[in-house]
Amino acid sequence: MKLYYSPGACSLAPHLIGLELGLALELVFASPRSKKLKDGSDFLAINPKGQVPVLELDDGERITEVAVILQVLADLSPGASLLAPHGERARLRALEWLSFTATELHKSYGPLFKPGIDPATQAYARSLLAGKLAWVEGEIARRDAAGQPWLLPQGFSVADAYLYNVLSWNPMAGVDDQPYPALRAYVARVQARPAVGAARRAEGLKD
Repeated sequence: MKLYYSPGACSLAPHLIGLELGLALELVFASPRSKKLKDGSDFLAINPKGQVPVLELDDGERITEVAVILQVLADLSPGASLLAPHGERARLRALEWLSFTATELHKSYGPLFKPGIDPATQAYARSLLAGKLAWVEGEIARRDAAGQPWLLPQGFSVADAYLYNVLSWNPMAGVDDQPYPALRAYVARVQARPAVGAARRAEGLKD
């Protein structure tokens, strides 16, 4: 299988999950700016949406959208327990977190990375993001108090991978994480996992 990625983008989540599962994922770099692959070919021919990640299965079929790709990878290795089986309530809770991360958090960072946005618009975007991060802070703190290190009581899951991936953008986005001590500890906890460190090193990311 191939994983089209850009260092530190939301493709980091499926990359680290692939390593958690011991899957043989061939990494293919796709430039977010030029929309080209390293060999000069057009990434838009791979994904007309122009975004990573893209998972190319062994039969050539391509799947997009990080929340979907994470489910596909986890279902390839059900024994690893990174996503509960279909029909179980724990899976619904994981999907709930994947959806929240994708629609409420992930997209909220977009304006912070776009040059040329006027200060008032960016300030508004930051205020909206702060409210969402405060909610996640409360959820993580509540779990910490109960001795639960991950989002789900069953253990580390694809939901943690995606949430970590997005929260790891805070330094680059200029988001002050001092008001969120539980989130800081959570990010450090995820980053201490060997698969996460291996994925970050492979993508040339600094700690």
